[in-house]
Amino acid sequence: MKRPLPFILAATNNATMIVNHLDRHDTSKGSYGVGFQFLNYCSFDPEEIDFCLELLKLRRKYHKGDVFAIDCGANIGAHTIKWAIQMHEWGGVLAFEAQERLFYALAGNIAINNCFNAKAIHACLGNPQKNQKELEILVPDYTQKASFGSLELKSNNEFIGQIPQKKEKVPYLKLDNFDFKKIDFIKIDVEGMEQEVLLGCLNHIKNFKPVLQIEIIKSNPQDIIHMLNNLGYKIFQFGINILAIYKADPIINHLKINPRA
Repeated sequence: MKRPLPFILAATNNATMIVNHLDRHDTSKGSYGVGFQFLNYCSFDPEEIDFCLELLKLRRKYHKGDVFAIDCGANIGAHTIKWAIQMHEWGGVLAFEAQERLFYALAGNIAINNCFNAKAIHACLGNPQKNQKELEILVPDYTQKASFGSLELKSNNEFIGQIPQKKEKVPYLKLDNFDFKKIDFIKIDVEGMEQEVLLGCLNHIKNFKPVLQIEIIKSNPQDIIHMLNNLGYKIFQFGINILAIYKADPIINHLKINPRA
């Protein structure tokens, strides 16, 4: 029986990874996508991931207990897997991914790399109303080329290489409803829903004052920065992300990047 095989196993610099070889959008300015990066460069955003690891190590040095990181919009686990491997015996990762097929790859990557300190949840994160338990999202065709990680769950503003024709309902959660005992780091890369994730996590941010890395290219950065400033955070520019660190956190004295003007 003939059938497509978009998901493959690749030996990368991160780890052994389940990757979709069609995860790429080819444009006149070049190609992009998580799968594209892994299969062409053997890594995905290595500078960003390594910088996150340095932050996790600093949290370990200056804060008591094991380090706990949350990966919001984990895709197939480029960050999650590298963090979990490096934090073996001193930290753990909780990863969320809304796209079901990418979640399966994420869970497979956690299993195949024996990351017993990592856990994955299939859900969309945000700030749902009290009785809102699901969110209807767009679903691309994973057997056709597209930058799957660029998919916007609530809209279709960015052309990712194809126009999704299907929709499905996924669990819609807020981080404040989880009974976390400690949070050191939260990465938020959710294609325009970054502010909603933050609003759904305000109590934990106030209580634990974690380091926050937030992608801002599809969100309103000024609204996010204003919110975090009011919570006592200092903001740094880091590529297409902002890095927010609580002003009294001692790791702030060890950063080698400049504050956002």
